[in-house]
Amino acid sequence: MKKNILTLAIQTVLLSTLPMTSVMAQESSTSTEVNNEANEEKITVTGSRLRRDSFSVSTPLVTIGREAIEDTGLGSLAEILSAEIPSLGEGFSNTNSQSSVQNTGLSTIELRNLGTDRTLTLIDGRRVVSNSYSGNYVSLSTIPSAMVDRVEIITGGASAVYGSDAIAGVVNIITQTDKTGLELDIKGGHTPEGGGREFTMDMGYGAQFADNRGYLYFSTTWDRQFGIANSDRERAKYESSYNYNTTLLCNEMNTISGDQCMRDITPDDWRERGDNTPGGTFEGDKWFYHPINGLTADFVEEQDGVNLYQYDTPKIPNDNIASALKLTYELSSDITANFQLQFNRNHSVNVKEYEGQDYDDDELVIDPITGLPDRVTPGTIKPSNPFVPQVIAETAGKSVTWDRQFVELGNVTTDNTRETLRTSLGLQGTAFNSEWDWDLSVSYGEFKQVQHRLNELNVVKLSQGLDAEYAEDGVTIQCASAAARAEGCVPVNIFGYGSISPEAADYIRANPTITTEISQVNMLGYMTGEVFEMPAGAVTAAFGFEYRKDSQDVITSEEHRYGGITFNLVPTFSGDIDVKEIFAEANFPLLKNAPMIKNLSADVSLRIADYSAKGIDTVSSYRAGLLWVPAEGYLIRANYSRSQRAPNITELLSPPRGDYDSFTDICDGTTATSTEAGHANCRLDPGIANAIATSGTFVDENSGYSPNAGNENLKEETADTYTLGFSMSPSFVEGLQLAVDYYDINISDAIEEIDNKKILEQCYNSNLAFGNDNPFCHDISRDNEGQLTQVLQRVFNLSEVTARGYDVALSYAYKLENYGSLKLKLDMNHVIERSKTFEGNDGFETIDSKGELSSGVFTDKAATSLSWSHNGLRIRWSTKLKGSMVDDNDRVDKWLVLEAENQALIDSGNATAVLNPETPMYLYYGSYIRHDVSVSYKMDVNDDISARLYGGVNNLFNNQGPFVPNTGDNIERGNANFASAYGGGVGRYVYIGTQISF
Repeated sequence: MKKNILTLAIQTVLLSTLPMTSVMAQESSTSTEVNNEANEEKITVTGSRLRRDSFSVSTPLVTIGREAIEDTGLGSLAEILSAEIPSLGEGFSNTNSQSSVQNTGLSTIELRNLGTDRTLTLIDGRRVVSNSYSGNYVSLSTIPSAMVDRVEIITGGASAVYGSDAIAGVVNIITQTDKTGLELDIKGGHTPEGGGREFTMDMGYGAQFADNRGYLYFSTTWDRQFGIANSDRERAKYESSYNYNTTLLCNEMNTISGDQCMRDITPDDWRERGDNTPGGTFEGDKWFYHPINGLTADFVEEQDGVNLYQYDTPKIPNDNIASALKLTYELSSDITANFQLQFNRNHSVNVKEYEGQDYDDDELVIDPITGLPDRVTPGTIKPSNPFVPQVIAETAGKSVTWDRQFVELGNVTTDNTRETLRTSLGLQGTAFNSEWDWDLSVSYGEFKQVQHRLNELNVVKLSQGLDAEYAEDGVTIQCASAAARAEGCVPVNIFGYGSISPEAADYIRANPTITTEISQVNMLGYMTGEVFEMPAGAVTAAFGFEYRKDSQDVITSEEHRYGGITFNLVPTFSGDIDVKEIFAEANFPLLKNAPMIKNLSADVSLRIADYSAKGIDTVSSYRAGLLWVPAEGYLIRANYSRSQRAPNITELLSPPRGDYDSFTDICDGTTATSTEAGHANCRLDPGIANAIATSGTFVDENSGYSPNAGNENLKEETADTYTLGFSMSPSFVEGLQLAVDYYDINISDAIEEIDNKKILEQCYNSNLAFGNDNPFCHDISRDNEGQLTQVLQRVFNLSEVTARGYDVALSYAYKLENYGSLKLKLDMNHVIERSKTFEGNDGFETIDSKGELSSGVFTDKAATSLSWSHNGLRIRWSTKLKGSMVDDNDRVDKWLVLEAENQALIDSGNATAVLNPETPMYLYYGSYIRHDVSVSYKMDVNDDISARLYGGVNNLFNNQGPFVPNTGDNIERGNANFASAYGGGVGRYVYIGTQISF
């Protein structure tokens, strides 16, 4: 074969790297896909731009096809993938984003629980614009269901091939390429227990034209999920506030009379209420407005207060429409043009409780001129205020204290509307006498999100409205401040049910808005072909370039920017990052048809990137892999990769922006003599000291406010990934395929936040003294009562994140001759290690999150299915397993110490010992198993029309997972007493649908 100048040049470069390639290849990876067909057509698969079949790549690869997607009966592709592939998990979904303001309604995935930012999601091998300013979050709901042909997942580092963000791996959505005709699919379902209705319509149309030179495919999906309300679930009615009594060693729940051992009460006795009542409570709970009796003395919080958890929503309603057009056209015998256009509109509404406020609840406010921060409170009310009832005015002293829920403003609501537009235009062809294939494309995407937060409270205006007086006429009530009156101040009456007038409600209501605009320009070009011949075969190579520019604008309303409202402070910020990259990869056939070596080949790839961000140097990612086929049907793969992720715009440039997390204050339960970890330093805080002086014990009632902040000094994080495994398809067991893969991912300089509880521990319980010299204390703020008002979470390049484990995949197909065929499939993931290390005041500290529900890292996950097919009928039974968990590893450690101390007292005969201590509840969770069954029947109506009827039941036995309390000593908090890791309370789901093809 005659070589041209370009081929000879590339040959020279690759030959010069061959010795290094052979050495590096000794360290490499494995696959979870088994394929024994030697003559399979070679296609481009995820993880490589070289044209090979999926049995000839050295990286772990999993594929889920159209049939498996259809059998689930689910409308969410992210939910399907996370259910069917144990190494995948849902990032954000409608059952776990209830507390998220920015990401409600997203549908994302992540590999190995390493975060959505570390899983690169592609469409047809190309990057697409993000659907959130929080990170590189690609929502799978933006892709029409009918457009999806299959999904390929590479579960090892792939930055050398696809660039930044592929540290955990790549999820590649492959769209239809040759499907013709019209296909309509209508599906509906619900949860028999109540709610959960879902209705989906899919349409796909494909056609060839211009004498088969052109191909067009159009698809659109409309999916409406009606959500699940709190009232739809029996478990949600319980007001759970859990505590473990370390003296009595019993499990407690809060009741009208305070915490009581659960063995002595029933769930109907449980209470968790607040004193922000719709009519108001006054003078330290001395007075309150009863819904029937009116103004009443002696308020009892757990009896007369409001259950705020009644507004928890197990599943958020969502409306989604996605459309896409794909067009290819052969311009000549060796050049094809392609074009894609996608549009998506997603709308989600999350209705929460009414806003509540106390007279001394402070909110952050920023001076618009100086930029200096301050705190503002609504303040007390003067006894001379015209609205104050006489009996309260007579006993109030100098001022009236109050707590109230502002029902008149309406429910606090997050309304998110997202629109995504993606386009790409490209050319593909051959060159140099058809020896090389080339691909050149440019793509553009833009995303816009308008987020309305409705019915929040403007504390500044509330303070002005509460300062009311009689006008000169002695009848009219007005705001006391002339300046406030000039700006439209309306007096506010908070005494009694419905006492706030519509005009006053309008005056104090805040409806802040965040508008996010993200755009991405991407240019990609590469060539691939055979470079030269080796004794074992041809060396194939690919090389190319990529340019990408990401731009982002976060535009917030005045209330967001300057605060003073009962919601997050989110400043306006913007930025852009561009990156220029070159890459190359090659496959070297080393040996062929030798003793014990049917085939031995090595893969190498390299990508060099130049980022515009100031803290990021030239980034190099590379990979080396070795593939060994000792005999027909057996394969051993090894892979080493160096992958890197550059910080995104928000991680680099974001000022502190509000967010809420669930965490327990280390100072909870501090008394004048308590000796628990950190309590000595807790007593040094003036607010906590005041609480102890008043009530004897400081009780944590933090709001969970934990703003996130970027860090312009961040640099890239780097992952070294090793994978090793084997796959087999033995000839003596026809139809059996088995693969086992080990992975070891170590991320250095990991871009991470330090957990709230660790920030608190470093401030109050480390060798570095509590106070201004302790940097962790700078990120903690408390009010005059000692309650945490915020814990600031900054992102840092932490020391190390480690993930180790193995995957197992098994498939067995068996023909029943005249009775169809059976197929068994099993996928499993076992986690050996999942940890995060950071440098604290006492040196490096490692956080173990394996098997911890609060981290979402299951030690074992598995999915298995058995399907039977015969003459168009297909029946499938599948089972999903999640192994046993603990609530939080730190909580387990504390219990084991407490148990040992009590046992020592028992052994010594100490009278204070508890002879029958209770194991803490909501600490150990058993394994979770869910069963699904589906049935479909496909038939030909006539020569041109076929129909498929299908239906099924997911979670057949309605396993809703363990009871996880709303709040308390448990670290993982349950939404409506459900954990999102176990389905979030969805339970049994029944569906039916029909698909018609023309």
